[in-house]
Amino acid sequence: MASTSHRPDRALLLCVDKKSPIQALDRTAPRLPMRPGQIERRTHVYPRHRTTSLFAALATRTGRVIGQTQPLHRSGGFRNFLQTIEKNVPAQSWTST
Repeated sequence: MASTSHRPDRALLLCVDKKSPIQALDRTAPRLPMRPGQIERRTHVYPRHRTTSLFAALATRTGRVIGQTQPLHRSGGFRNFLQTIEKNVPAQSWTST
């Protein structure tokens, strides 16, 4: 882990992570409403959809989050996300004084 105690004032520190695969669920039937003595119920049956990968970066100083989803979990998707970070972070944030 990199030390954050001796970094320059204008240095940018990002925490980048990925979550894969994420599957969107869609139920085959509507929720069953609550009744006296029973909780709201849902069916356990759902159609399978494709999965997606979520990439996220957190700027630790500002709390700003940059996120992006990719339909496939491949290295090209991660490189695309790194380009998204570069486009969304001002150049002066990368330089130190």
